[in-house]
Amino acid sequence: MYRHVEKLAQEIRKGAASVDMVSLPNYGRSVPGTLQEDLLCKMSAPPNSDAPLITSNDLAEADAFVFGFPTRFSMMAAQFKAFLGATGGL
Repeated sequence: MYRHVEKLAQEIRKGAASVDMVSLPNYGRSVPGTLQEDLLCKMSAPPNSDAPLITSNDLAEADAFVFGFPTRFSMMAAQFKAFLGATGGL
């Protein structure tokens, strides 16, 4: 919500892009949010990021992937759990 993970992802991208023979076609994607727009407005959340959303098809086409997300009480965010749950067909 506050873009700190997005900033971290941008820095990781810079490092990965500096490695020879590394291609990053789907880098910087975001998982769909779970909060409704009206609730986000009440929370004074900034506008949604312009990062494209990742899909399970993007994962199927990748040779490898790296995920980064904040943890709360040693658990990944609910949004990411929902995304992984939707990839059961892979």
